[in-house]
Amino acid sequence: MLGRKLYLEDGAELEILSPGKLNCDAGPDFSNARIRIGGMEWAGNVEIHVRASDWYRHGHDSDAAYDSVALHVVAISDRRVTRSDGTEIPQLTATFPESFFNMYATLCGGISDIRCAGDVACIPSLIKTDCLESLAVERMHVKATRIIDELQNLGGDWERTCFVTLARALGFGLNSEPFEILARSIPLGYLHRHADNLVQLEALLFGQAGMLDTSIHIFDEYYQLLCREYYFLARKYNLRPMKRELWKYARTRPQNFPHRRIAVLAKTLYGGFSLLSRILAAAGEIGKTRELLHWELEGYWLTHSDFDREQPMGAAALGTGSVDLLMINLVAPILYAHGAAHGDPEKAETGLELWRQLPPERNMYVRQWQQLGFECGDAMRSQALLQLRKQYCDSGRCLDCRLGHWLLRTKVND
Repeated sequence: MLGRKLYLEDGAELEILSPGKLNCDAGPDFSNARIRIGGMEWAGNVEIHVRASDWYRHGHDSDAAYDSVALHVVAISDRRVTRSDGTEIPQLTATFPESFFNMYATLCGGISDIRCAGDVACIPSLIKTDCLESLAVERMHVKATRIIDELQNLGGDWERTCFVTLARALGFGLNSEPFEILARSIPLGYLHRHADNLVQLEALLFGQAGMLDTSIHIFDEYYQLLCREYYFLARKYNLRPMKRELWKYARTRPQNFPHRRIAVLAKTLYGGFSLLSRILAAAGEIGKTRELLHWELEGYWLTHSDFDREQPMGAAALGTGSVDLLMINLVAPILYAHGAAHGDPEKAETGLELWRQLPPERNMYVRQWQQLGFECGDAMRSQALLQLRKQYCDSGRCLDCRLGHWLLRTKVND
């Protein structure tokens, strides 16, 4: 933001060749910086203070760890500073216009969801596009890293990792965490032993979800059947259910209750779970991939959203929007993670390409960005906007955001 060519307090010309690396531990603020002063290149560390006198207040003048400081940057120059051997350190006074501080106050002190909402319209389209491309890759990397971490926790079992990732995706945000806990609570091998019996699969999943309790007087015949099956299987495998209270129902329509999603999860296991190999075989082709995610409910769950709670005949399969979300949050990250883990960049790129081909996610966060003039024509862009909002706006990381950085830099140059 200060620019590349500056002038020290003694009038010497200063050029920043490399700012070095931010040091979050003890010692100077930036390490391994490269600067050029009056035609001579220097490599060393950089220390930053509000007041130059803070150098002495912090005891750096007698600390040999700060003898490698090649540049001292201050906002207020109230004195010159020296190393422990008495040699003077080049000092730069960083000055900013009032407009910069006003923008900084807007970004760091705002209370709105998107703090730069009143200023983003002036950001050039090229800057926005470049920023969002990077954010999309960043979000894919975050999702893939979660998958790789899960893989390591599960001893390199890719199929079970895929099962846990699928379960989390079926939570569709609101119940992602409970679904992940459910999938981890029972080894996939136990479920494979009962892959030919849908009732037993549902009993295991609903029981582990904490939704089968014989002390609750539900006189539903199917519910009682699942309770009996789970009681037997839980003793056989020494299983302990999760807490029922973890499940969320707020602002959820009955057909989207977690019960129906758990029933879908049971269907993915019926006949044996081999989703990972089929995802890899489909290689990101949208038509083939959609077919993989077509699981139809049958019997009880066509007319129920909860135990002992009937509803009109519902959809037998997940809707198009739900399937697209599974492709965004399950299939694409699995392809990217599998490619990255096996040193196959083409397969990893297939995950990103799938995002480019899918329609954008529709939610309140994306709509907010669209109202501010951000175009969103595919899932790649909607994922970028979600990353921007959740990882930067909501965390107040305006100074780490390219858009926030651009706004501040323009105020320096006003």
